[in-house]
Amino acid sequence: MRPYWLDQALKTQPSTPCPALRQDTRADVCIVGGGYTGLWTAIMLKEQNPELDVVIVEADICGAGASGRNGGCALSWSAKYFTLERLFGVAEAVRLVQASEDSIRAIGDFCRRYAVDADYRLDGTLYTATNRAQQGATDAVVAALERNGINSFTRCPLPELQRMAGSARHIEGWFSPAAASVQPGKLVRGLRRVALELGVRLYEGTPMTGLEEGRPATVATPGGRVVADRVVLAINAWMARAFPRFERSVAIVSSDMIITEPRPDLLERIGLTSGVTVLDSRIFVHYYHNTPDGRIMLGKGGNTFAYGGRILPVFDQPSPYEALLRRSLAEFFPDFAEVGIEATWNGPSDRSVTGLPFFGRMGAGDNIFYGFGYSGSGVGPCHMGGQILSSLVLGLDNPWTRSPLVQGPLGHFPPEPIRYLGSLMVRNAIRRKERAEDHGRRPRHLDVRLAKFAAAAGKADKG
Repeated sequence: MRPYWLDQALKTQPSTPCPALRQDTRADVCIVGGGYTGLWTAIMLKEQNPELDVVIVEADICGAGASGRNGGCALSWSAKYFTLERLFGVAEAVRLVQASEDSIRAIGDFCRRYAVDADYRLDGTLYTATNRAQQGATDAVVAALERNGINSFTRCPLPELQRMAGSARHIEGWFSPAAASVQPGKLVRGLRRVALELGVRLYEGTPMTGLEEGRPATVATPGGRVVADRVVLAINAWMARAFPRFERSVAIVSSDMIITEPRPDLLERIGLTSGVTVLDSRIFVHYYHNTPDGRIMLGKGGNTFAYGGRILPVFDQPSPYEALLRRSLAEFFPDFAEVGIEATWNGPSDRSVTGLPFFGRMGAGDNIFYGFGYSGSGVGPCHMGGQILSSLVLGLDNPWTRSPLVQGPLGHFPPEPIRYLGSLMVRNAIRRKERAEDHGRRPRHLDVRLAKFAAAAGKADKG
């Protein structure tokens, strides 16, 4: 069974899967992975050089991974400003925040230019507090953005905040217009269509079984090989298992989502009538938005942690946290407490130490490129990833190829079993801490200290 977004996209935009690779072939560029990163890279390569022979090999169908099952919140890196400044300095941090906002708008431009119906709505985002402990969490980063002339946030008066968010649960909030919501499955299937129209050769049902480095490099699959001058690895959470050198570069953790049955009448009643995305100030945030057909999608990150970077079977099943998400839905939206749940799902997120993706080169010939570690926030940044990887493939000298983002992983998690056991310990401490804060109690000192490990790793990026 496909996740909800992808299933809906396949029903409304049916298309026959491309055949699997059944022979050896030659290409200028071979991209492994048919999600957002691989498809944006392929499209940008063909737009810049239509004569380039680009092949994509995808293990399943395009969108079967994170690209077809995320929350659909296309956000900028403005809230990550302090991490960007700490890692890269003020000038690059400012550039990346501006570039990330440009990518949000560019996704909309792309959808209009190529007639991609992805339910794209540039209606902004709200960063909110839902208890007293969260109040003020966004103030410092907004002040830093303001100092550097890149602030898009304005503080919302409480009545306006609760009207826009559709919930009285929010007691403080900042609004930025530089964000969008999308139907993720429709977007990735639209990218697939455009890539094919531009002449990209796509082989679905074609997993990579091996990679032979060299000039040219060879991507092995069950039915044949692709010999290519340059290779792009765009398999995200699967990188940690495919290449042991990256096993400690990311932690694999789930984000879990539910979506309600359509009730546009209730959305009208509570005032949640735009495509605004809403996030609270927890470490493992709640996030939600409505859909054009009158549903609420609500998700929460930081639930299932995988040992050793494995892609667990649970990631392809209905969310085991449905009861938790139902309670959260009822707390945010009492009017939706009895509304039926259309679907639940989850998926693996490749969480980096910094909370930022990283890119680089590998292989003896320096002609194999990779990018992953989007940390559960890839809808907008994957467009940036396409710019980075296409620039590297084409050998360009531009701000993307000079960016410190292309220097590979910027930190590593501890080895197993320390990483796994530590992750569970920190996760449970965060749950206890935030449960206490929700009830107006002071959390235990130990839980506060343990929660700071997650904040230091980029899980909370408010300053």
